[in-house]
Amino acid sequence: MIPTVRDTPLRAVHERLGATMTEFAGWLMPLRYGSETSEHNAVRTAAALFDLSHMGEIAVTGPDAGAALDYAVCGWPSALAVGRARYTMLCAPDGGILDDLIIYRQAAERFLVVANAANADVVLGELTARCAAAVVTDESAGTGLISIQGPDASGLLAPLTDLPLAGLRYYAGGYGTVAGRPAWIARTGYTGEDGFEIFCAPADCEPVWDALTATVPGGLPAAGLAARDTLRLEAGMPLYGNELGPDVTPYEAGLGRVVRFDKPGDFVGREALAARAAEGPRATLIGLRAGSRRVPRHGYPVLSGTERAGVVTSGAPSPTLGVPIAMAYLEPGTTGPFGIDIRGRAEPAEQTELPFYDRRK
Repeated sequence: MIPTVRDTPLRAVHERLGATMTEFAGWLMPLRYGSETSEHNAVRTAAALFDLSHMGEIAVTGPDAGAALDYAVCGWPSALAVGRARYTMLCAPDGGILDDLIIYRQAAERFLVVANAANADVVLGELTARCAAAVVTDESAGTGLISIQGPDASGLLAPLTDLPLAGLRYYAGGYGTVAGRPAWIARTGYTGEDGFEIFCAPADCEPVWDALTATVPGGLPAAGLAARDTLRLEAGMPLYGNELGPDVTPYEAGLGRVVRFDKPGDFVGREALAARAAEGPRATLIGLRAGSRRVPRHGYPVLSGTERAGVVTSGAPSPTLGVPIAMAYLEPGTTGPFGIDIRGRAEPAEQTELPFYDRRK
């Protein structure tokens, strides 16, 4: 049986803009609208729009919702103030990552869990099983998601919303309207820039998108999955299926800070994660800057001298830096000089700090 590919509420908009469409995690999504480099640069220098309606949205509600989520994930959701958000992970009992999540506390007894599209069903199943004391509701079908990202995002969105953006901190959100449509508006994103994610009803997505587009003479640019990937790579943000997966714990990914052993009570994976924290990670995630124009890709071997010492998890040309970059896992104790085996030829690469790009610098 051929699986059904789902449309977002903005498919007609993407087709009108001439987007190249592709299947992604069971959804038909815009890969690019023209030049992915131009879309990338628009986000770095001004702003652009993304359709993220493929993401999974799961509500966890009730008097015991916070405590239930504390048990379900490795973070501490019940410690969130209303209106704040936290990046966290859903781990298996052995500590492996089932998905990385953003959890918003929208009210005292309501949390919104945002999951990656490919893992939304897994997250829903695990939360349903782990949060027996709360009400777990899949709200994905009734939720559209638009993101405006870039240094101009706040100035462009502010005239369209009644939510005061100047006082809205990073990883915070609130209820308001955008172009007169009810929405949850959060200062979050996956590009390394300032920006906002707008959760609204599917029927409101096109009016909101059109209103945002009209804020710029000639139209605010749209950006597809290709630009989103190079933006998040420059910002050193992990991608599930590349840097993260069931064979990796938060410690290998350099994200041990999301594991909160100081919260009260038990949580799934606590014993395994405590052991890994004590033992140290089995691999180290690093950044590599290529010494040639050849582009490292996912799965390419990383060399220490002439010996294989790791593997590339993500790689692409960096429009901002002007050279190919990559993230890779190295075996413990590995030292340089490094190279990357690109189709049988060792290309030089220099280890560099993550992120490759930091807007604060």
